[in-house]
Amino acid sequence: MPHFSFQASDNVTCELEVPHLLADGTRLLADIYRPSTGGPHPVLLLRMPYDKRTAENLVYQHPIWYARHGYMVVVQDVRGRWKSEGAFYPFADEMADGAQAVEWAADLPGSNGKVGMYGYSYPGATQLLAARARPPSLKAIAPATTGSQYYDGWTYQGGAFSLAFAQSWATQLVSDQALRRGDEATVRRIADAVARGNQYTHLPLHEVPFLQGAPEGQFFSDWLDHPSNDAYWQRWSLESSYADLQVPALHVGAWYDVFLRGTLKNFSGMHAAGAPHQQLLVGPWTHMPWLRHVGCVDFGEEAVNPIERRQLAFFGQHLRGESPPEDAATVEVFVMGENRWRRFDAWPPPEALPTVYFLHSRGGANTRDGDGWLSPESPGQEPPDVLVYSPISPVLSAGGTSCCFPSVAPMGPADQAEVETNPGVLVYTTEPFAGSCCVIGPVTVRLWAASTAADTDFTAKLCRVDARGHSVNLANGIIRARYRNSLVEASLIEPGRPYEYHIDLGSTAVKFLPGERLRVQVSSSDFPHWDRNLNTGGVFGREAISAAIVATQLILHDPTHPSHLGITVMPN
Repeated sequence: MPHFSFQASDNVTCELEVPHLLADGTRLLADIYRPSTGGPHPVLLLRMPYDKRTAENLVYQHPIWYARHGYMVVVQDVRGRWKSEGAFYPFADEMADGAQAVEWAADLPGSNGKVGMYGYSYPGATQLLAARARPPSLKAIAPATTGSQYYDGWTYQGGAFSLAFAQSWATQLVSDQALRRGDEATVRRIADAVARGNQYTHLPLHEVPFLQGAPEGQFFSDWLDHPSNDAYWQRWSLESSYADLQVPALHVGAWYDVFLRGTLKNFSGMHAAGAPHQQLLVGPWTHMPWLRHVGCVDFGEEAVNPIERRQLAFFGQHLRGESPPEDAATVEVFVMGENRWRRFDAWPPPEALPTVYFLHSRGGANTRDGDGWLSPESPGQEPPDVLVYSPISPVLSAGGTSCCFPSVAPMGPADQAEVETNPGVLVYTTEPFAGSCCVIGPVTVRLWAASTAADTDFTAKLCRVDARGHSVNLANGIIRARYRNSLVEASLIEPGRPYEYHIDLGSTAVKFLPGERLRVQVSSSDFPHWDRNLNTGGVFGREAISAAIVATQLILHDPTHPSHLGITVMPN
């Protein structure tokens, strides 16, 4: 399609399908939205794989809105997606292509030479990877709900495959590419599988039928072939290159987002590496959209998406030299429970106090009607709890930190009643709080456990129980036993031997009111949030369900094996 222009309104001109020729001869296409008067103007660049014409309008105002506020907005299809030429492979070309796109945008007619980038999810990655190349015209970025690396916290978590997100995202990418080349048979095959609702049950993962045969789907097989954090993943890791990311950044995250850990790491890592003007904003949302009603919870009027106001102030400061707003804060997080924003000077808040709650029971913590409890007192000589995990009948997910739509992945706050009546779930709960208790910061579970299997999983979930006994999830995590010591080197376990497992549940910010309780669920599956461990210790992604082994798990809590929850609590 040749590029053409039209008048979007009295003060905005749109130029569509504008070509950008890369150094290797690949042509990328972009839409450009210019203010009709004044100038030159700073540029906002959005690079995305989801069709530039949509401009991520599930979260952001349309580029015309930003153009009315005096910015020239450039929205570009990344290499190999939609109208841009080349072959798309996730993450591979975003550093080099992004750096070239920044300088190209800086030289466009009407530009003042200063470029900012914005966008959430994969477009967050296109910003951070471009910034890693340090293009001179890039003056500020606003990466939202995106990762710090593309192994742990993106495709895998604690060594387990993030099945619902990773497979549904791969399915979307492959379907889009099939549509791009006119392969309607593949598009229909994928749509039929998703409509049947059983797209996550097929094993081996390497033989998922609707991802087979599509030439653009090789990356999914590559992900499965690299279940450890090896060189395949490390070449794109931002965590090892924060010293190169010397650009002001507004990091936006969400408490129920799959990439929450990465957002927090990017803010802390870039700040520690000396990058100027780092800001963090975390709301109570899922990956998208950012609304006051999330899952089963209404978080109130303050939860309405504030990003347009914040981005205008941020880019005004760094692209126009405007003074920062008087209410600007380094860290601003939404505290669930009290449903309001709080401001801090750092993350985690330095005033938050590390607090431990130990797991206890009389050996029968199964289900919410069991005898499990949490308390600050260390455990005595208590019998272990026992749960049976069958990969054929895993614990089903209820909410969580996933992506990207509730129709394809478990996400957000959800009623935990059905999960907590499953005997394969151990439940530990505090006494009702006499006063309020504000938990803000990272959440971890240190679990001592033994298994009859050579490899297995352990999951943990933090919940808030209201005065009526209604339990809703706050944070969740998993550890694959073979990766308990290292995400790089796998090591199977000895059946029957106790091991200590560290389960990272991410972070949260929630105020428990008087009469409410804090709860931890422990299990060995959370499906399809994560894939099912077949308990064999076999080659990942290559085994059929017929290989599955039932595992009996012992969860220990005694003086030698003090399993516990770790949180940080704000002083009253």
